[in-house]
Amino acid sequence: MNAKRAADIMTQPVVTVGPNALLTDAIELLLRHHVSGLPVVGNNGEMVGIITEHDILNFAISGNAADTRVEEAMTTEVIWMPPDTEVTAVINCLASRHLRRVPVVQGGKVVGIVSRRDILREMLFMYSKYH
Repeated sequence: MNAKRAADIMTQPVVTVGPNALLTDAIELLLRHHVSGLPVVGNNGEMVGIITEHDILNFAISGNAADTRVEEAMTTEVIWMPPDTEVTAVINCLASRHLRRVPVVQGGKVVGIVSRRDILREMLFMYSKYH
């Protein structure tokens, strides 16, 4: 797996949401696409944050998802990787920071996302060659 890069295993296209969308819209996207987080992108496609199930659950305790914009609950300090990042570095980042996903960004725009599931899929593919 050492020779592989984030671009080789990332999921694309990425389901995204805008900062002005309602949290209920984000919840609908999460459920429809069976994902646990969505990059938040501005009008020009630039990543401005990420909204996760965790963010929404934390907000749900004290707010109203039907009247709240994504930008009010999203995480703005997003850890991301460029497409040429080695998969081992992505794995180390996910494990050491207890992340479920990391957006792959090029030129400020989200071009993919690597989740723990993408890593597991690659591992299964790699190990199936030996059985």
